[in-house]
Amino acid sequence: MAKTAKREWVWLQCTETGDLNYRTQVNVQGGFPKLELKKYSPRLRKHTVHKLKRK
Repeated sequence: MAKTAKREWVWLQCTETGDLNYRTQVNVQGGFPKLELKKYSPRLRKHTVHKLKRK
Protein backbone atom coordinates (compact mmCIF):
# COMPACT_ATOMS: atom_id res chain seq x y z
CA MET A 1 0.00 0.00 0.00
CA ALA A 2 1.27 3.47 -0.89
CA LYS A 3 2.34 5.91 1.79
CA THR A 4 0.25 9.06 1.98
CA ALA A 5 1.95 12.39 2.52
CA LYS A 6 0.90 14.34 5.59
CA ARG A 7 -0.60 17.61 4.39
CA GLU A 8 -1.71 20.59 6.42
CA TRP A 9 -3.74 23.71 5.63
CA VAL A 10 -1.78 26.97 6.02
CA TRP A 11 -2.38 30.64 5.26
CA LEU A 12 -0.21 32.90 3.10
CA GLN A 13 0.35 36.20 4.90
CA CYS A 14 1.36 39.40 3.12
CA THR A 15 4.66 40.75 4.49
CA GLU A 16 3.70 44.39 3.87
CA THR A 17 0.11 44.57 5.17
CA GLY A 18 -0.09 41.46 7.39
CA ASP A 19 -3.32 40.31 5.71
CA LEU A 20 -4.06 36.60 5.36
CA ASN A 21 -4.99 36.54 1.68
CA TYR A 22 -4.62 32.94 0.52
CA ARG A 23 -5.09 29.44 1.97
CA THR A 24 -3.25 26.40 0.63
CA GLN A 25 -2.07 22.90 1.56
CA VAL A 26 1.60 22.05 2.12
CA ASN A 27 3.40 18.78 2.72
CA VAL A 28 4.72 18.82 6.32
CA GLN A 29 6.30 15.37 6.27
CA GLY A 30 10.01 15.84 7.01
CA GLY A 31 9.60 19.30 8.58
CA PHE A 32 7.66 22.47 7.96
CA PRO A 33 8.77 24.22 4.72
CA LYS A 34 10.05 27.79 4.54
CA LEU A 35 8.11 29.14 1.59
CA GLU A 36 7.92 32.66 0.15
CA LEU A 37 5.76 33.42 -2.89
CA LYS A 38 4.95 36.59 -4.80
CA LYS A 39 1.15 36.81 -4.78
CA TYR A 40 -1.36 39.56 -5.49
CA SER A 41 -2.38 41.72 -2.53
CA PRO A 42 -5.88 43.17 -3.06
CA ARG A 43 -5.38 45.95 -0.50
CA LEU A 44 -2.20 47.29 -2.17
CA ARG A 45 -3.29 46.28 -5.69
CA LYS A 46 0.13 44.87 -6.54
CA HIS A 47 2.18 41.68 -6.16
CA THR A 48 4.01 41.34 -2.83
CA VAL A 49 5.92 38.62 -0.98
CA HIS A 50 3.71 36.26 1.04
CA LYS A 51 5.02 33.88 3.75
CA LEU A 52 3.48 30.82 5.35
CA LYS A 53 1.48 31.29 8.54
CA ARG A 54 0.11 28.41 10.59
CA LYS A 55 -3.27 29.05 12.12
